[in-house]
Amino acid sequence: MPVTVEDVENVIALAKLEFSAEEKQRLVTQLNRILDYFAKLNELDTTDVPPTSHVLPLKNVFREDVVAPSLSQQETLANAPDQWMGYFKVPKVIE
Repeated sequence: MPVTVEDVENVIALAKLEFSAEEKQRLVTQLNRILDYFAKLNELDTTDVPPTSHVLPLKNVFREDVVAPSLSQQETLANAPDQWMGYFKVPKVIE
């Protein structure tokens, strides 16, 4: 199903963009070339190809989440310029 000028104009209207007639025609041509390439890819036999989410093998590089000792509430607030009921007190920035 090829892309038409009307399809491009619909997307342009949704995106609230402006294009000249020449640019619209160029977009139609480019989008149809992309769709033709996808159609060519669909012709490939992929029955023995395992599904992948990424072409490279990835692994999680984050460290394990381990519980460790931390500062007490009193130690944390010891150098706070202003505190209120055990919390840091900061100036209001949102009205």
